[in-house]
Amino acid sequence: MAVLFLFIDGVGLGETAPKNPFSKNRYTGFEAMSGGQPFTRDAHSILSDGHLFKGIDATLGVEGLPQSGTGQATLFTGRNAARVVGRHFGPFPHSKTKPLLRDYSIFKKATERGKSCVFMNAYPDIFFRRSEQNNRWSCTTLMTKSAGIPLHTVEDLKKGKAITAEITQQAWREQLAIEIPEIDPGEAAERMLNQARSHDIVLYEYYLTDKAGHTQSEAEAGKVISRFSAFLEYLIRNRNDEDTLLLSSDHGNIEDLSTKTHTFNEVPLFAEGPAAGAFRDVGSIRDIAPVILQVV
Repeated sequence: MAVLFLFIDGVGLGETAPKNPFSKNRYTGFEAMSGGQPFTRDAHSILSDGHLFKGIDATLGVEGLPQSGTGQATLFTGRNAARVVGRHFGPFPHSKTKPLLRDYSIFKKATERGKSCVFMNAYPDIFFRRSEQNNRWSCTTLMTKSAGIPLHTVEDLKKGKAITAEITQQAWREQLAIEIPEIDPGEAAERMLNQARSHDIVLYEYYLTDKAGHTQSEAEAGKVISRFSAFLEYLIRNRNDEDTLLLSSDHGNIEDLSTKTHTFNEVPLFAEGPAAGAFRDVGSIRDIAPVILQVV
């Protein structure tokens, strides 16, 4: 059994309001998670053995708005990174949380037990040059490297083994002039499903939701939500019965376009598949990593 973990940055469960794109529009992928209910804080929790959906805490008992650096370190290690730092911090890892990502991540702990993990995101050559020059890595790339797992490159994209940040490869073609074909969200989802055949944990990061939330642009928010919704819906419809699909976030943002900052809202926790029931008692983003390691 594999866990297909979708980390979607900056998505909370907001109120039903005009500035919440999830209450203003219908996104079938997101509403598939909530059992057809509007994807807002008003949705009732679903706690069946094969399908779980509810809101969980991302504030971690620390004052201030949640941030990506500490939120993601917590999500991927099960350690309260905001407590370790003494405040919420981001977007990159704090010097005090880098050891957590190096030594206690789901990738590190799973590989130590002989499990196989893959991070689906691919990165262009310019990313590697800049990151190595500045020694500045994101939470996901740092934990992947620290577990001895190679980061995907353009060559992996050409082989159909990886996914770009915006899913369709369009940005790599238009902004980086890299000769790869544009694909649809379903084809990208198939790549993730294929990797689940040979790996125990398959992780994909979608950060454009957080980026769009900071712009406060309804058009940009709608574009990035729609694209991910199609990707998500395909995974839900085509998931192997033996695998568990999991989704959560590090903090809220895009669900409230009245502000350019993050929010205090709970974030979604969705699980579908044979291990979904194991996540029933998860109350915060800190609780997710230990359950993943329990079920793989």
